[in-house]
Amino acid sequence: MIRIFYAFALMISSNFFAQTWSTDEQYIQRFAPLAVEEMEKYKIPASIKLAQGLLETGGGQSRLAREGKNHFGIKCKEEWTGKTMRHNDDAPNECFRVYDDPRQSYEDHSRFLAERKYYVNLFKLDIKDYKGWAHGLKKAGYATNPRYAYILISLIERHQLYEFDHVDSKTVRYALMKKYPELENDREFMASANPVKERAGKAESKTIKVRNDVAAYVAQQRKEDDRQSGTRADMLSTVLMKNHPNGGIKYLVVPADMSLQLIADKYGIPENRLQKWNDLRTARVKKNDIIFLEPKGNEGSIPAYKAERGEDMHSISQKFGIRLDKLYAKNRMEEGKQPKAGDLIFLQGRKPR
Repeated sequence: MIRIFYAFALMISSNFFAQTWSTDEQYIQRFAPLAVEEMEKYKIPASIKLAQGLLETGGGQSRLAREGKNHFGIKCKEEWTGKTMRHNDDAPNECFRVYDDPRQSYEDHSRFLAERKYYVNLFKLDIKDYKGWAHGLKKAGYATNPRYAYILISLIERHQLYEFDHVDSKTVRYALMKKYPELENDREFMASANPVKERAGKAESKTIKVRNDVAAYVAQQRKEDDRQSGTRADMLSTVLMKNHPNGGIKYLVVPADMSLQLIADKYGIPENRLQKWNDLRTARVKKNDIIFLEPKGNEGSIPAYKAERGEDMHSISQKFGIRLDKLYAKNRMEEGKQPKAGDLIFLQGRKPR
C-alpha cells in the first residue's frame, strides 16, 4: 500500500505541479498534499495552510504566486538572501521573497511561523483547532485585516478544509479523490510523470500501472467505508433518542466513531444542519459524543459550572445544551480560547467584568 502512494506521490510532485489552476477547488486539489506534508513536519493544521494559501493568492491567481511562487505573501525581511521581486502591498514597491517552486514557499511559510516568537502560542493549540489557529494568527499580527481570522474560518468551512487535518501524507490523495470524484477522470491528476527519463513506451506503461494501482486502492477503501458504515448504521439503530435537561432538546449519544451523514440519514435531518446545531468542525463524530437533533439553547439550565480537566468550550456547550457562540459571549472569551480545570464557566447571564 505504501508503495502505491510513494508512486502516486512522485506523480503529484512532478507532473501535477506543472499544471495550471483557475478555481479554489483546483488549488485545493493541487496543494492539499503539500499542506498535509507540512502539517506532519511542523504541526501546523493543513486547513489553515490551505486557507491562507487560497486567501493570499486569490485562489492561485495573484502576481506573487504566478511570478514569484510566493503563496503566503512573505516579505523579504532582513534574513532573506534568496531571489526577490517588488510588489505593491501595504506600501508601494515592497520587497517579497521569490521561490523556485511552490513547495519551497509552503516550507518557508512553516519555518516562518515555527521560528518566530510571535507565533509560539499557536503551537500549544490542538492541531485540529483551526478556529483557534485563525484567531491566534490575527492576534499575533500575521495580517492587518481585522476580519482576517473570520475570513480564514469561512474558507475552511466553505471548502471543508478541516477534513485534511484528519489525514496523513499516505491517505491525503485518497481523501482528495473521495472529495472530488471527478479526479479519477482527470488525466493531469491521474497521469504519472516518471522522474527518471525513459523511452515514451516505458513511461506510458508505468503511467497505466500507477493509475490502475491507485484506482484499485480507492475502490478497496470505498468498499471498506461502505462495510463499516453498514455496521455503524446497525449500531445507531439501537440508540435511543433522549430529551436534554436544558429545555428538553432532543439528543443522542453516539455509539461508535462514524460519519455525521449516518445520523443525518437516520433522522432525516440535513448533515449541514446537524453540523450547525452541534457547532461541529468536521463531518465525523466520535464514540460518546453528544449530538443534538434540534437547535441548542441560548442559556444553560444552571447558572454556572466549573470546568473539569480535559474539557473545552465545545464539550461544555454540548454537555449543557448551549450554543457555543453564546457560551463564549457569556464568558467574555475570545473564540478559540479554552478554559483551565477549575475555571468558572457562566451558563446564564454574563461573567462580571
